[in-house]
Amino acid sequence: MRSTNQVDRTDAVAETIPSAVAASIVAHRDAEAVVEPQRRVTYGQLGEMVDTAARAMMAAGVGHGDRVAIWAPNSLGWITAALGAHCAGAAIVPINTRFKGDEAAYVLAASKAATLVTAVGFLGTDTVGMLSAASTATPDLRRIVLLEGSDAVTSAPGAASVESWQEFASRADAVDPDAAATRRQSVRPTDTSDVLFTSGTTGRPKGVVMTHGQTVRQFRGWCEFAGLRAGDRYLIVNPFFHMFGYKAGWLASLLQGATIFPVPVFDVPAVLSMVETERITVLPGAPTIYRSILDHPERRRFDLGSLRVAVTGAADIPVALIEEMRAELPFRTILTGYGLTEAGTCTGSQAGDSAETIATTAGRAMPDLEVVVADASGNEVAPGATGELLVRGYSVTQGYLDDPGATAAAIDERGFLHTGDLATMDERGYVRIVGRLKDMLIVGGFNVYPAEVENTLLAHEAIAQAAVIGVPDPRLGEVAIAYVVASAGHSVDSAAIIAWTRERLANYKVPRAVVAIPALPTNATGKVMKDELRARAATERVG
Repeated sequence: MRSTNQVDRTDAVAETIPSAVAASIVAHRDAEAVVEPQRRVTYGQLGEMVDTAARAMMAAGVGHGDRVAIWAPNSLGWITAALGAHCAGAAIVPINTRFKGDEAAYVLAASKAATLVTAVGFLGTDTVGMLSAASTATPDLRRIVLLEGSDAVTSAPGAASVESWQEFASRADAVDPDAAATRRQSVRPTDTSDVLFTSGTTGRPKGVVMTHGQTVRQFRGWCEFAGLRAGDRYLIVNPFFHMFGYKAGWLASLLQGATIFPVPVFDVPAVLSMVETERITVLPGAPTIYRSILDHPERRRFDLGSLRVAVTGAADIPVALIEEMRAELPFRTILTGYGLTEAGTCTGSQAGDSAETIATTAGRAMPDLEVVVADASGNEVAPGATGELLVRGYSVTQGYLDDPGATAAAIDERGFLHTGDLATMDERGYVRIVGRLKDMLIVGGFNVYPAEVENTLLAHEAIAQAAVIGVPDPRLGEVAIAYVVASAGHSVDSAAIIAWTRERLANYKVPRAVVAIPALPTNATGKVMKDELRARAATERVG
C-alpha cells in the first residue's frame, strides 16, 4: 500500500538556513523574535547577536564542514549558537540534555566536534563535570563555551579549554563583518546543516546527516501543514535537541516571522500563565502535554482563548483526548503526524479530519514524499495489511555519519528508507503505526532502545543476562522494565541496580522495575522471546 503527495515545486529556490533566516530578519526587523522571562529580542537584535556569534565562531577557527555541539536547554543562547555556527559554515550536533557524561562524550567523539556550547547548572546538572568524569575520551574537543547563566566550572575534559559566552563573543571584533558576510553567503544548500544522533537496534548511536536545502525545504512545507504564520506566538515545549523543537520549532518560527517562547522545563501553571499573558497561538507537544493541561485543577482560571494550533503525535492517542481538546480548549486546528530523525515529518493529518482519524492514524504522506507499507521483500502490501513503513523523497537523510554499512542497511537501492516501524495503511493512504521492528520504546515522547539499556545492565557484575521490554504507563505512554538473570554467585538487588543504572543513563531510559528470573525465555535459535516477557509483565502487572 502506498501514499504519495506529489506536488513537486520545480521552481522552488534551494535555500540555506543562514540565507532563509537573514531574509526573515530583513522582513520582520522590528517584530519580536525570541521572548524569555528576562529579555525580549527583536528580529533585528537577533540578527546582530547571530552576526557576533558567527564572527566569534570564525575567530575560534570554526570553518566549513566543522561540527559544533550544543548541550543545553531551550533558550535564546541555543538559537544564537546554532545560527552562529551555521553562518560560519559548520554543522550543529545537538545533545540530549538528559544525557549523562558517557552518553554525551560518545556523541562528541563520534561527531569529532571541536567546539561544545553548553549550560552548567540546568536542573543541577554539571555537564562539564560529567564529561571530565566520563570514561569515553573526547580527543577532538578543544573548546567549551558556557552559555549565559551557567555556573562556574573547576575542570575540563582532556585538553579542552573553558570560557564564558561573553569571553567567546568578545573575540568577534577580530573578524571583519564583510568576511563574516562572505562566509555566510558561501554556505551551500548541499552543505550539512546538522548531525542529529539516534540509536539503532544495537544501542550504538548513529549520526543522521541532513543538509541545509533539505531542512529549509521541508520545514517551509511544515509551516504550511501546521498553518504557522507571521505574527504567531509559538511556545516551544519540545526540546531543541530534538528534530521537532529545533526544526519544527524555532527554525520554523524564524522562517515565518513568528515569535519564539522557549520553555526549558514544562510546568503546567507557568505555561497556562504564559499563554494568557503572552497570547500564545501555537502550542505543539506530546499527548501528555495536553492531558496535563486538561487535568490541571486551575485551568479555567486562565484565559486560553488565543490558542489556535496544536500539533501532536504518538503511536496511540486516545480518541477521547482529541475530543476533549476540541471541547475544552480553544484550538481551531489539531493535527498529528509521524516523523523520524532520518526523514523529518513524513505524514500528517488534514484539516477537517475526525477525532478518530487524528487519534488513531498518523495521517498521509507529506508533499513530495512517498510512504509505502511493504513486506519483508519490499513489495507493497494490501490496504489494511501490516508491513514495514518505507519512505522515499527529498527529505531522506544523506546517510549515517561515517557509517556506510548502517546507511546501506537503512536505505535500499531504490532510495527507500526502511524505518523499522510496523504500520498499516487504509484506502485513503492514511498510516497507522502498530508496532516497531526495532523494539523501540517511546517513553514520554523520547525514544528508548532496549539494546542500549540491556548493554548497560550487562556491565553490572550481578547481571548475566538482560532483556528490556515496554509496559503501558498512564502518564508516559510506556516505560521500560528489565528481566534479568543473576550472575553466578550474585543476587539481584532491584533498587540498587536501578540506582546504578540511573548514574549511567538518562532518566527516561532507566527501567521502572528490574525483575530477576531463573532464565530468559528463548526460541530454538537462542533469541529472547520478548512476547512471553510482555505477557508475563501484563499478568504480574510489573511496572
